[in-house]
Amino acid sequence: MALAGKRILLIIGGGIAAYKALELIRDFRKRGASVRGILTKAGAEFVTPLSVASLTGDKCYTDLFSLTDEAEMGHIELSRDADLLVVAPATADLLAKMAHGLANDLASTALLATDKRVLVAPAMNVRMWTHAATQRNSASLKGDGIIFVGPDEGEMACGEFGPGRMAEPAAIADAAARLLGAEGPLSGRRILVTSGPTHEPIDPVRYIANRSSGKQGHAIAAAAASLGADVTLVSGPVAIPNPPGVKTIRVETARDMLQAVEKALPADCAIFCAAVADWRVANEGDQKFKKEAGGLPPLSLTENPDILATVSRMGDKRPELVVGFAAETEKVIAHAQAKLARKGCDWIVANDVSHEGGVMGGDMNTVHLVTKTGVEDWPKMGKDAVAEKLVARIAATLKGRWV
Repeated sequence: MALAGKRILLIIGGGIAAYKALELIRDFRKRGASVRGILTKAGAEFVTPLSVASLTGDKCYTDLFSLTDEAEMGHIELSRDADLLVVAPATADLLAKMAHGLANDLASTALLATDKRVLVAPAMNVRMWTHAATQRNSASLKGDGIIFVGPDEGEMACGEFGPGRMAEPAAIADAAARLLGAEGPLSGRRILVTSGPTHEPIDPVRYIANRSSGKQGHAIAAAAASLGADVTLVSGPVAIPNPPGVKTIRVETARDMLQAVEKALPADCAIFCAAVADWRVANEGDQKFKKEAGGLPPLSLTENPDILATVSRMGDKRPELVVGFAAETEKVIAHAQAKLARKGCDWIVANDVSHEGGVMGGDMNTVHLVTKTGVEDWPKMGKDAVAEKLVARIAATLKGRWV
């Protein structure tokens, strides 16, 4: 059983999705885990302590000020004894408490007292999920290493439609199994990902760069790790946190990135999502270039190393699967097909970053998977969803080649 011997502390928040927590307990136990439950005061409006206790086979914990439990420092023991804390449903209130370190009940106190990994499954009305405060809190928690599963998009109990539905119990249990080291489709595989822009210095205060945010590359690294891969992420300068569970190497220039990539090999698959600057300044100034009246700085450009082409032609050290990205402003498919042939890689993931496309640095993406056998057009979706779909395709391809 995938979770045999693992101990899970399940924190059930107050939302209509709390009824799914009972099914989640069943799933955890079928997979071999032992489960303890903390039920918030609001959660008890939807499911009963007796239901939780009956399914876990253990007491259901509800009260921070229980004389019997707290005599043994119950909130500390509960959070430290578990291998993983799971919050499902994770309401907007619970996410806010976690993000700001509040601890005014048993659930929030246990979450603040833990030194173990935490998996949250958000569930709330679409407007609550998309509200700036909830998005801020979620981003802060991800930066702290909290793992999110969902929310899904669909019809809600309130009758509205959109993101905010709690992930299905099986998906939450799968995510927990991956975090606890259970087998995933990429277990035992080494995946290398590049992400973000590069900065090519002009002088000590200026540089050549582009608008890449790193969101897509970081999402790919996180998705590969969630499927059990040993992931190395080589990232240019970005303003987003390192994905949890991923070895991240921060670099600045294209030459730095190539050096880090070569050190990270061998790998089973290399995914080159970084927007590497094509050129750098050949005569980089060691002092700031001063603005002269009527004159331009004496800049001379030279080509940067082509990281994708270099790795694609490495011979014995070449990864089994090499995936490149092509950010184009016109003739997206034609240019991607030409790049595939020119670079020698296996796949190109192409997207439109023109003004009309509007994806460079944004949260949505519309991509085309270009291979030697054809082109597959994917619908517009969030960058996390693009990452999950691409990594699932990579997992299936590697498995098919190695059977």
